[in-house]
Amino acid sequence: MSIFDYDFILKSFLAGLLIALSIPLIGTIMVCRKSSNLGDALSHSSLAGVAFGLIIGINPVIGSIISCLIASLFIDFLRKKFPKNADMAIAIVMSLGVGLAAVASDFIPGSKSLNSFLFGSIAAISNLELLIIALITSFVIFFYIRYYTGIVYIIFDEKVASLTGLPVRRLDFMITLLTALSVGMGSRIVGVLTISSLMVLPVAGAIKISASFRKTVINSVMLGVLYVILGLLSSFYLSLKPGGSIVIIGVVTLIAILMVKGDKN
Repeated sequence: MSIFDYDFILKSFLAGLLIALSIPLIGTIMVCRKSSNLGDALSHSSLAGVAFGLIIGINPVIGSIISCLIASLFIDFLRKKFPKNADMAIAIVMSLGVGLAAVASDFIPGSKSLNSFLFGSIAAISNLELLIIALITSFVIFFYIRYYTGIVYIIFDEKVASLTGLPVRRLDFMITLLTALSVGMGSRIVGVLTISSLMVLPVAGAIKISASFRKTVINSVMLGVLYVILGLLSSFYLSLKPGGSIVIIGVVTLIAILMVKGDKN
């Protein structure tokens, strides 16, 4: 039988490809702004949302997305309160997310477990989750295309962006919001502990092989798709966790790129 004769495999691949299209887009912004640790904070916060979703009986992916949205708003609030120590807000929210997940895990009923969300699960995607992922991915791609020029300005020079009349605060908030949505939706396939790696690894490889920001964006998406496809294939045939497989493939590919490119870029 072909691997795609299994319905759950087909849905997992569709979800994985959608995630691979959107997460690296957000990753290019996070990496270029030197704020990739935001993904770590939100991914740890999403675990708390998964736990509470299992406790109260709602879809854990929805719980993950809600907790990421709350965490992103809290980070934005703390950054305003501590403008000279913005990184501290990320550390606080990350610690809070881990603490809440640890406490909530003791109250998860029956045989339900957080394990499938830690490193992803290839067999777990539902039709509702696939729909959610498709909607969020569409929104991320639309935002990136619609506000591409503004995103470039914000990444490389916020002062110039303000002088040109761009709504910097609004765009910055939207980027944080989309980061939260992207991290939350990736919890099922990639896993909450490895989703932030999908933001960084494709972008790191793309930076070394690209001569411009536009090419970096395109190449990061292509690498993200490659990592997810190979990760899901190895997960199915070798009975591995999808998230771990994707990360290992990404790191191995990055090392190969560094060895070939050297210090040329």
